[in-house]
Amino acid sequence: MTPDLPPHVLVLFGATGDLASRKLFPGLYRLAAAGRLPRHLAVIGSGRRSPGTEEEFRNQVRSALTEFVKDVDESVAGPLVERITFVTSSADDGTALAEAVRDAEDRLLEEAGCLLSDVRRLLYLSVPPSAVQGMVQMLAKVDLVDRSRLVAEKPFGTDFATARALDVVLRNAFEEAQIFRIDHFLGKEAVQNILALRFANGLFEPAWNRHTIESVQIDVPEKLTVEGRGSFYEGTGCLRDMVTTHLCQLLGFVALEDPHAYRESALRAAKAAVFAAVRPLDPDRVVFGQYDGYRDEPDVAPDSDVETLVAIEMWIDNDRWRDVPFYLRTGKAMAEGRRTITVRFSDPRHRWLKPADQGMPAPNELVIELADQPRIAIDVRAKRPGPDMDIVEGVFRLDLVCDVPDSDPLEAYERLLLDVMRGDRTLFISSHEVERLWEICQPVLDRRPAPLSYPQGSWGPQAAIDLPLGGWRLGNHPPDRSLTS
Repeated sequence: MTPDLPPHVLVLFGATGDLASRKLFPGLYRLAAAGRLPRHLAVIGSGRRSPGTEEEFRNQVRSALTEFVKDVDESVAGPLVERITFVTSSADDGTALAEAVRDAEDRLLEEAGCLLSDVRRLLYLSVPPSAVQGMVQMLAKVDLVDRSRLVAEKPFGTDFATARALDVVLRNAFEEAQIFRIDHFLGKEAVQNILALRFANGLFEPAWNRHTIESVQIDVPEKLTVEGRGSFYEGTGCLRDMVTTHLCQLLGFVALEDPHAYRESALRAAKAAVFAAVRPLDPDRVVFGQYDGYRDEPDVAPDSDVETLVAIEMWIDNDRWRDVPFYLRTGKAMAEGRRTITVRFSDPRHRWLKPADQGMPAPNELVIELADQPRIAIDVRAKRPGPDMDIVEGVFRLDLVCDVPDSDPLEAYERLLLDVMRGDRTLFISSHEVERLWEICQPVLDRRPAPLSYPQGSWGPQAAIDLPLGGWRLGNHPPDRSLTS
């Protein structure tokens, strides 16, 4: 365990939910296996309904570890699971939870031999936006705010007005420094590597502007359907679920100016400057789609007009990016599951250097795959060996995992959970970012495009496919020009 982290009581609201099973409990296990958790730790799961006895809840946690971690080391899992309990709570009644937290703190004080002021509380709200206000007010009522850090999951509201109201609720109970608005995309090693790629390499930063870049694509298609999350999607939709959070945050990392330091204030200021320059969306340059069969999903209205795919053209009106379109696309039930950023460079137009087939040359592209094993590729042109000046295409590839064999990457939720315990908000989102992104997207919420149907396993409706001039990297180019998954 990590000796420099203080004792922690972690309270996980929504502990029987999908996120806890797939990400949070496996993340805690992996942190424990790597010796990164506090030496003195108690985990309290909570929710409106009891999952049964304490042992039955622990068995649920074990089942989640078996399913999502696979090769579970019992010497790690056993001690961790023994520290996990469950207490029912609701917005109306948190008395039992408060008592359980204080009992856990007493045990940690005895174990650690420290002062009560040294014990930290980590309150993780894995609950719908509609439940946040009541839960926060309950936490304040039962005096669980002191020494606490609060993790809030996206989406942060459902529009500009609700986001601002939610921020008021949070700030009435907690100081801003206590609030950690989590977007797990920012915890991905590959996303953080965008900064290293740009600012640590003289090859890229001088060319990272409108003079050499034709367009940028941020493409996050998903093969999965809504998979039993029909009720959530009916109340949220793809724009709120993915665009105002994950995709816009990726745009911020790609487009920001040099932050001059890797710390919270510097990185947030650089992203804020980008978002301030983003032009509010034009609904005529936004395509909504809905996959065939969505209306047959459980908890989905038979006449639902909720979008399961969004394709967007965005513009950043500053000196670096003026007149460079950014294309964002994401959707459910698509042909592939990928997270790909494509920087398409302008054609140098030296027409005397033509490809061997004499056709129009494809543009050079820098392709960043934001997979668990991140990869970077650059399309280049070179001379074909032989007597003539014929140009052929090639690819530079960088496999970061293979090239750094001693690396120790963290999965996104592992990294962000660890950062909360450390009190590091560098990779978390500010309230100003949240409100500005809702402002940018509000024109589309006010004038929603009608969703166009598309077959499952496709690249979406034709209008979305045709949005970028020159097509998308994924789905439009021949397979040999794409990085494989």
